[in-house]
Order: sequence, then C-alpha cells, then structure tokens
Amino acid sequence: MEQQYKPDILEREAQAHWLANNSFAAIKDEREKYYCLAMFPYPSGKLHMGHVRNYTIADVIARYQRMLGKNVLQPMGWDAFGLPAENAAIANNVAPASWTVQNIDHMRSQLRQLGFAYDWDREIATCKPEYYRWEQWFFTRLYEKGLVYKKMATVNWDPVDQTVLANEQVIEGRGWRSGALIERREIPQWFIRITAYAEELLAGLDNLDGWPEAVRTMQRNWIGKSRGVELAFGLDSPVADLDRIEVYTTRPDTLYGVTYVSLAAEHPISLALAADNPALASFIGECKRSSVAEADMAQAEKLGMDTGLRARHPLTGEEVPVWVANYVLMDYGSGAVMAVPAHDERDWEFAQKYQLPVKTVICDTEGQPADTSAAAYTEHGALTASGEFDGSSFDAAFEGIAARLEASGMGKITTQFRLRDWGVSRQRYWGTPIPMLNLDDGSDIPIPSDRLPSLLPEDVVMDGVASPIKADPEWRKFTLDGADCVRETDTFDTFVQSSWYYARFTCPDYTDGMLDSDEANYWLPVDQYVGGIEHAILHLLYARFFHKLMRDEGLVNSDEPFTRLLTQGMVLKDGAKMSKSKGNTVDPQALIDQYGADTVRLFSMFAAPPEQSLEWADSGVEGAHRFLKRLWKLVNGHVAAGPAPALDTSALTEQQKNARRKAHETIAKVSDDYGRRQTFNTAIAAVMELCNELGKLDDSDQSRAVLDEALRAIVLMLNPITPHICHELWPALGGTGDVLNAPWPSVDEDALTRDSIEMVVQVNGKVRAKMNIAANADKDAAEAAALAQDNVQRFLEGVTVRKVIVVPGKLVNIVAN
Repeated sequence: MEQQYKPDILEREAQAHWLANNSFAAIKDEREKYYCLAMFPYPSGKLHMGHVRNYTIADVIARYQRMLGKNVLQPMGWDAFGLPAENAAIANNVAPASWTVQNIDHMRSQLRQLGFAYDWDREIATCKPEYYRWEQWFFTRLYEKGLVYKKMATVNWDPVDQTVLANEQVIEGRGWRSGALIERREIPQWFIRITAYAEELLAGLDNLDGWPEAVRTMQRNWIGKSRGVELAFGLDSPVADLDRIEVYTTRPDTLYGVTYVSLAAEHPISLALAADNPALASFIGECKRSSVAEADMAQAEKLGMDTGLRARHPLTGEEVPVWVANYVLMDYGSGAVMAVPAHDERDWEFAQKYQLPVKTVICDTEGQPADTSAAAYTEHGALTASGEFDGSSFDAAFEGIAARLEASGMGKITTQFRLRDWGVSRQRYWGTPIPMLNLDDGSDIPIPSDRLPSLLPEDVVMDGVASPIKADPEWRKFTLDGADCVRETDTFDTFVQSSWYYARFTCPDYTDGMLDSDEANYWLPVDQYVGGIEHAILHLLYARFFHKLMRDEGLVNSDEPFTRLLTQGMVLKDGAKMSKSKGNTVDPQALIDQYGADTVRLFSMFAAPPEQSLEWADSGVEGAHRFLKRLWKLVNGHVAAGPAPALDTSALTEQQKNARRKAHETIAKVSDDYGRRQTFNTAIAAVMELCNELGKLDDSDQSRAVLDEALRAIVLMLNPITPHICHELWPALGGTGDVLNAPWPSVDEDALTRDSIEMVVQVNGKVRAKMNIAANADKDAAEAAALAQDNVQRFLEGVTVRKVIVVPGKLVNIVAN
C-alpha cells in the first residue's frame, strides 16, 4: 500500500478496473431490482457543479442499494434536442448535430472521471433516429386513438426570428434573442389531450408517498380542479352568430356584483365588432403584441376598451357593458370573464383605471359590507346587496344561485381543470419532426409506421432565421400511394423526448417496438428519481402522463413512472446560484485535477442535506480532501503494523468497548441516513466522528482488533460516496473480492449494549450532577444513586424532597422545597 494518498493514480486504476470488468452492467435476474435514475443532462459541453451534485446523490443511492444485494440499474443519456444547440450552431458556424455530438463526448469523459456507476451500454441520445423513431410512432398511435389533434392557438411570435417563443423567452414584451416586439399570433399547432387524464393525474398524487409534498402540491395546483358554474350573459341581438356570452366562475356568490363583462382580444365577438370599429381593431392589434404568459399578464398594466355592446345579467336582467381587456386569454375558459371589481384583484385594478362601478356584495368578518375602496375583498362571507340571497353563506349562495341559473336555462354547475392540453408544436429545426402529412384539402394524416422515422437532416446551415426544414422544399416533399403530400415542418417540444426516456433505458437497443415490455416491466417503475425542483410541474407531470399513455397502449403495466423522488437544492456561491452570467461558476474539472473525484464527491454530499441549497466554499473542498488523507494515513498505519489479531469481545477494556460500540452505532445511523432519511451529510459527519474516536485507541492487540473491524466498516460505509479510495483500501484491509460487491456492514446488537450509562441529575429542573450507573439499574437504584451525589446533597440541605422523577436511561429530577 502506498504511504501517500495519490488520488490521480488510484482513481485511474479503479476506473480502468470497472471498465475492464463492465462492473455496472445491469442484467435482469432473480434478485430484487432497483432502478435509480438522475434527470439526464442537456449536452451543453461542460459539467457544472449542479450536475456533479445531482449525479453524485443518485450514485450514492445506487451504490448503497447494490451493497444491500439488489440488482441495480443506473443509466445515463442525453436530452440532446433543443434551442440552445441552434443558437450555438449560429454563433459557432457549425451544424447542431456535430456540436451536440462533440459536447456529448466531452461530458461523457467527465462523468467517467467522477466514477459514476453507469451502465454505459444503455446510453441514449434523444437526437438519434433509433430513439425518436418510436416517439413518432407513438404520436401516430395517439392520433389514431383521438388523443392528438390540431387547432389554431395563440402563441408568442417573434416577427424577426419567425418563430414561436416560450413565455420565458419573452422579456419585457420583446424576443429574448432578436429584441423585436413580439406578437400574439394564431397559428396551427398540434396538441396531445392531457386533459383526458386530468382526473387520474390528480388522484394519482395521493399515492405518491415517496414524493416531496411540495412537488405534489405544485402539481395539484397546476392541474387545478375546481367546482364552479358555467353561466351566460344574454345578447339582445346576436353577434358573430352568438346570442350569449358564456363565462365560467368559481364564485357564483359574487354574481350580483358584476358591473361589466370582459372579452379576450381573440374572442369571436371581439373580432366581429372590430370589423366595423377601427379603434377597437387597433386596440386588439395592441393586445396581440404582448406575452400570453399568465405571469406576465398579471403584472402588466390592465388595458381595455368599451365595445359599446351591452349584455344582460342572467338574474337581474340589467344591462352590463362589454369590454375587450388585455388580461383575458382566449385559451383559458371561454375567453370571457364576468367582472366583479369588488371581489377580484384584476377586475378591481381595471375598474379603477376606467372608473367603472364597484359593487360590494360580500360581507367582512364583522358582518358588514366589505370595504373595497382600497382593494378588492376576495374572502368568502355572507352575501349582501344580492336580492333573495342576502345573508346566505358561500355554500348556500353557490347552490341557490346555480339552481336559479339552471332553472332559467342560463347556467349549470360543472367541474373544470386549470390544466390545458399539451401543445407540442415548435417552429424550430433541432427537434423531432412531427410525423404528420399535410394534404391538399387541408387535412392531415400520419406518416405510416413502415415509413418512420421521418428523418431530420443533420448536414444543415443555420442562418438564424428560418428553420432549415421549413426552408427546404425537397425535404418537405412526400409521396404516399402515388399522391404528393407535404411533411409537417414543426418539431416536437423537447419535453416529449424527456417524458419517456426513463422507460427506453430499460431496452435501449430494442428494434421491434417502442419498448420491450418484458424488460420494461421488470425494471419499472423507477425506484428513485433525482433532479431539480424546477422540473416539479412540466417534466414530471408530462412523464406521469406519458407513462399512463404507454400503459394504455399495453407497453407497461404500472401506473406511475417514479416511486420515490428526491429534489436536490441548487449550488450557490456568495449567496447566488452559480451561472456563467454572474461569473461565479466553479469548474469541477479543475477540482478533479487538483484534489481528485472522491474529494469533489465527498464535499458535494457533506456541505448540505441534498434537498437544501449548497453554499460553495473552497475551504470545504480542502477540508474534505484533508479527511481523505487522514483516513488513508489511519489505514496505512494500521496495515503497516501487520495483521490484526482476532477480536475477543470478552477481553475488551471499557475504552475498547466504547470504541466498538461507537462503530456499530455509526453503522446503524449511516444505514438509516442512506436509506430512509437520505441525509448523506449527517452520515459523513458520523463517520468522521468515528474516525476521531478510533484515533484515541492505544496499540494493544485488542485495540488493533477493534480498529480493524471499524476500518473495514468505514470503508464499506464510505464506498457509495468515495468509491475510488475505498476500492484501494478494501483489499489493503484484507477485504475479499471487489468492494463493489461487498455486502453492507451489519450491526452487532451485542456491541450496542452498555455496562453503565450516564444520567443527568436535576434539582428542581436544574442540572446539579452527572452520574454513571449500571445500565440495568432499576428506578429505585437510580433514585438512590442520584440522592447520594455530593453536589445534589448540597442543594437538598434544609429542604424537603417532595418527588423524584426518573426518566430511564436519561435523567433524575428531584423536586424539593
């Protein structure tokens, strides 16, 4: 064994050993399976510390489960499509495909240097035809089942880049790259009917006990099930063939407070009225030059225009003005809102701007009409100024008003969801081509399965404006049964690829279908999923949805994709998230070169609990390295002294018993920290504390025997976190076989027993003494020993003992006065 710890040498040797032996290959067998997965990365070119932390957490879990005797699968792949590759291609004058492949090669080598236990034979990249062919096939199956459709949808349109922008790509009303004022434009888009599964997606959250409650709450709110009333405001004369304006509300109790109705700019009535109203047409045009993101609309100035149209209140028959307002979206609900300024914040803000009436119809907690002069009152309460419903509670008013509306044919109770169907069309190049054909008559049909994949051309030139496949008429040509067709030139949202990759990892080379069901049903669901909480809604919700779609197609037999979810915190430096724009990144490669991968892994696990943010500290990295050097020195000194004698538990001194007990208490704690609690930082702290305790042992034979047993346990306990050094230390300590396959250390219950225990003695709640008594001492013996303590007797002079309370194994409290 080398005297000095040399991580660069031993880490290369350990990794070479794992590679030569294909140590992490996962093959279906009779053992209990364990599928551990971290969210796969976008191949940006370099690993960052967020990657390192995320993947180390998953690797620790995977290695620990392997030591428990389970058949572990831990794969890795690449979320390889997406807009960043297009931007990089433009900036670097290189095709996105070659840029992506180069980045994958570099990041793969970095992951190998960190020693992650991946089955690299299962590696997938979502930009490869052998992968996206099957999501194209699946999309056509969903189309045939009526779960896919095409419709006009309102999007953020960048008129310079000629593309749809995601909400987060619109900054202060301008395209994030071009700086152009964006427009709201209606274009044909492909949708998958996630709403058909809304109820099941919501109910399934109750069974995900292994998920953080915060994530489940976020998904519940996103799905947004609500019970409300669909009702109508009648029109005396039809407009756009409509004789009523339909709205949906969860607050029918406020119906008597309606002072106007708001329409979306794209509402058919708005467009019809604008045909003869240039001012209204101009205003609608202005509305179309704003973001469609709900968050942006909530913060934007509320603007509107009175159309001159009047609708009739469904209960009172009174005329109500109809406005077009920029805070109403056509894609949400009916594209119309009954405006109750007194009891809705947006309506109140709008009414203040345009000096519209504010009618209070809800009482405050004192039973008085709520004060709405400075803000809307949005709480529930008894009704006022509401005709026959005055004094009614929210529930009574809800049912009563709904019944009145239904009786008059103007409304009904209904359940709605906030969730909207998943728009999967993107007008960009670097993505999976949507496998549909446009026919001359305007209809669409899927590309036949035997003509898939619809290949994305990779040898292209990016000009920063038009998608290469939109600009290439030859690529668009398609002949079917002798007839000329045109390929769809939109590509899939990249969430489509990441919604099923976890399943394809179970059978990445399968060529006869999307999944090999035997393999998929053996490995799925994923037992442990690890990734950032920023994916709590969209990715995780879409993956749950896709899993149910695959189940209903007969590809998998489980209901949910991920049994247990761990959402790790961010890596911070100087209190801010690491990012290139802030100039506060730390290059993990430089740290690996300086300290070794084990130090980087150890620090990333020790600095904070996994679900909390980690504050970067150079001193912490140095501290982790010093600990590994101390461990190496401790083992080296022990090995240099020769073979340890056999352990004789009957011959141990009190100090040796305490050290051995500490070792087995640590095994018990670390086992719980790794398994149930997943608090790896406290596990490391416990091992460090044990090492300090072992350093106090003398060099007698039984001390060396205790040390030998404890050092073996330490190497096994640290193996999931620092596998390279443990690979070297295990055989040096006489461990048999590869430490990868060594069983997790077991707790010797006898070692945990104590001959004596320390108890605190209190007088009237204040500590006055500490005493050692026999571990099996009964209550009377503990009481007698406590009363006999010299310092206790001092505080009992001249007083009467009223009561003695004994908490077994902990304390004795003497009550006296």
